[in-house]
Amino acid sequence: MTDPGPGEPRPAAGRRSAGLLLFRHTADGPQVLLGHMGGPYFAKKDAGAWTLPKGEYEPGETAWDAARREFREELGLPPPDGRAVPLGEITQAGGKIVTAWAVEADLDPATAVPGTFTMEWPPRSGRICEFPELDRVAWFGVGRAREVIVKAQAMFLDRLTENSPQ
Repeated sequence: MTDPGPGEPRPAAGRRSAGLLLFRHTADGPQVLLGHMGGPYFAKKDAGAWTLPKGEYEPGETAWDAARREFREELGLPPPDGRAVPLGEITQAGGKIVTAWAVEADLDPATAVPGTFTMEWPPRSGRICEFPELDRVAWFGVGRAREVIVKAQAMFLDRLTENSPQ
């Protein structure tokens, strides 16, 4: 596994995303911040419908810059400062490669103002609807996060627990 550093551009081929996985320490153990994917396809799903704030980027933009930009776009909040713990890359079921960093921070999910996207809904209706990128944002204990996060992204939880500063 090759981990692009914060200043390294990504390869040009393939769909790639980058994101930040916020974590905090609580009396009940570590927690991570996840967002529930917005739109009609995920409205009634829980397991596999939560993700770290992330998004695609184009050649010429570094994964690190994209992760910070996408955090702001998806949550409407500035990305937190703090030491970035590289979590490497994973490949999701659809082939998208996701690069992530963990950052220790605490924020109130109620302050998030998610960005939006548009799509035709219902399909072939000709009607364009707007949906939030993330329709809910919440803190999860690592065990519960493992139950709801996109399956491949669970590897980020493993890497976080192996590498997070105490």
